[in-house]
Amino acid sequence: DLGLSCLLFAAVYAFYRYLNRPSPVRLVITGLAAGLALAAKHSGILVFPILLVLALFELFKRKEGTFDAPARARNPMLQQVARLTVALVAIAAIAILVLWASYGFHSQPRPGFDAQQQVAEYAARLKHPTQANLISAFARWRLLPEAYLYGLADVGITAEFSRTYLLGTIYPHGKWFYFPVAFAIKSSLAFLLLLCAVPIVVGTNRVGHLRQVVYMGAPAFLYLLVAMTSGMNIGIRHILPVYPFLMVLAGWAAWKLIDSHRSLGCVVVALLVFSFVSSLRAFPVYLAYSNELWGGPSHTYKYLSDSNTDWGQQLKATKKYLDSHHVDHCWFAYFADVVADPKYYGIPCQPLTTIASVWLQPSIDVPPSVDGPVLISAGVLSGYEFGPGSLNPYDQFQKLRPTAVIEHGVFVYDGHFDIPLASALNHVTRAQLLSANGHLDNALAEAQVAVNLAPESVQTQAQLGQVLMRLHRGDEARSSFRRALSLATTNYPEFQSGWVPGLRSALAQK
Repeated sequence: DLGLSCLLFAAVYAFYRYLNRPSPVRLVITGLAAGLALAAKHSGILVFPILLVLALFELFKRKEGTFDAPARARNPMLQQVARLTVALVAIAAIAILVLWASYGFHSQPRPGFDAQQQVAEYAARLKHPTQANLISAFARWRLLPEAYLYGLADVGITAEFSRTYLLGTIYPHGKWFYFPVAFAIKSSLAFLLLLCAVPIVVGTNRVGHLRQVVYMGAPAFLYLLVAMTSGMNIGIRHILPVYPFLMVLAGWAAWKLIDSHRSLGCVVVALLVFSFVSSLRAFPVYLAYSNELWGGPSHTYKYLSDSNTDWGQQLKATKKYLDSHHVDHCWFAYFADVVADPKYYGIPCQPLTTIASVWLQPSIDVPPSVDGPVLISAGVLSGYEFGPGSLNPYDQFQKLRPTAVIEHGVFVYDGHFDIPLASALNHVTRAQLLSANGHLDNALAEAQVAVNLAPESVQTQAQLGQVLMRLHRGDEARSSFRRALSLATTNYPEFQSGWVPGLRSALAQK
């Protein structure tokens, strides 16, 4: 995210400099910056439409003498179109060459592997046929590396199933207003106020510096617009590339305010001092930062989740807390357990079920009831990955007052707690592993335990049905599948709709 933010800004600035004074060197620099942005992250592909929009702006921006601009704009339109077209094609060619170089110019990852077919089959899972056809065509024509295209398809597929947690509500899919709201929460008040001054300065400044304002504003607007329609709502980091452009605009607005009214200099300085103090208050837990209108970092978890607040940064502080309270036994539902192992830091907690343990299927032992302290990460507590209400194994903890909160992201609860769904999901995982290895009797026993613990869970009923089907106990299997289908269509159906096609297919089998 940070790499793309720097490189996209560099590409736009290099393009601006090239158009100011065209030269082969500046053209190559622009292509290199665009290629590095392309290689930094898949959303770097937006560098192409951004440069295209800026090129169109150069063509249609003004009548002669409206505002300062290079004299070359007085050339005939056709000549301008030809020059800009050649420049954009050259930049794209250099950028694609850089992308291929970042993949070592490898087309096939290994001998005998049909990468084109893999890309086409995976892209076919996209809901939008146009996207799937374009990605498949690019792979067939070998315009872009197959591994890059596979990842590009994966971004789209993941976005289609991504849930959203915003303002304390879990949504089954992305929401267009997620990033504007997250931007208002995660950005400092001084920054937001100076951004509000930009249209005022533009209006009072007539058309002076309009070209530079467009070069800063258009990329940020286009990037934000695409992000708002992407459906991938898991963190403000996904729109981090808009910040360098908006920071320049905010700085320009501050300068123009001071330049036009010296008395406003005190206001600008006060805003900067306030921003500095706000930053110090958040130290050292910057990941969970939110501005004062939303209560600051200690309240961020109420409005946002995932990388906005909790991304595996609290283990050292957790270890310090446990040591200071002489805790030698505890339970931990850790949001980032797939990234960092708490035991590496000397944390004596036993792991609890998380979405990562469900997906990756590690061998853990989760009882149906536990005695605290129980530690739960903000990302797990929000339930945005499991779902709301009864779909969340830790829903009860949302209603409890924690004993302590570690670095705004790990909540500590003392007492005795029943967590049957968390235990049941782990038994489902065990049943899946045993079934995959051919130990069907043991898998059946685990699935039955899971159903006994959480009979109202789609996962437990579906897993029991799958094991029974493999044991050729069709009538019993269909009974479990029917129960699972009923639950999927009545208990938060908008969050369990993904189960419906598979369950109906299972019931249709003889």
